[in-house]
Amino acid sequence: MIVEICANSYQSAVNAEEAGADRIELCAELAVGGITPSFGLIKKVSEKLSIPIHVLIRPRSGDFTYSREEFEIMKTNIVLCADLGVSGIVSGVLQSDGTLDKTRTRELISAGGELKFTFHRAFDWVTDPIETLGELEDLGVDCILTSGGRQSAEAAINQLDLWRENATKCVIMPGGGIRVHNALLFKNKGFEAIHLSGLNFSKTLDKKPELSMNNAAYLRDDEIALTDPEIVRAVVQSVK
Repeated sequence: MIVEICANSYQSAVNAEEAGADRIELCAELAVGGITPSFGLIKKVSEKLSIPIHVLIRPRSGDFTYSREEFEIMKTNIVLCADLGVSGIVSGVLQSDGTLDKTRTRELISAGGELKFTFHRAFDWVTDPIETLGELEDLGVDCILTSGGRQSAEAAINQLDLWRENATKCVIMPGGGIRVHNALLFKNKGFEAIHLSGLNFSKTLDKKPELSMNNAAYLRDDEIALTDPEIVRAVVQSVK
């Protein structure tokens, strides 16, 4: 069984390899579901690790529908990843109605050339998983990362097993809530790979700051936060 670790930093990636992981998905900001890591981080990890590195291609948090400019950024990042010698990318695009955006997902696969392609947990939002599974296989996707549409992959293990049985060309990789106490359940079911972060928190400051830099108000699945030109214009006019 392949054990893939979602690594959110250079040290996490190094720790994963040293602990025996088979592969990492490199990303940033796990609290929002992950976004594309920096070029510097990808380069540093690529130079250090010997196990395969798959990089998350997601330009922002929120949903999985993207503007033309955001989509161009995604394709540019894929080319940069290929130049750095990573093994694969993790990405995908949906329509606003919860169906697969086949055209754009095909473009991302094409931009990666020979890179392995994992369709990420946007799969857990699709309206018809079985139909989408067939569409992704037709596109040539290598792997689908999914929690089975539930908060925990263990809670959806039977659903995941059904999808695994329907998959003929790509690997169904359970991810979400996988820990040491339940990892073996997925191997016993016949899954070829599992995905987890294996995170533990360690103190970095002597004292917890009184002012938090985290803001839950920005965490929304069906909306994205954008700078409002009217607000900016009003502030500029007020001070200029």
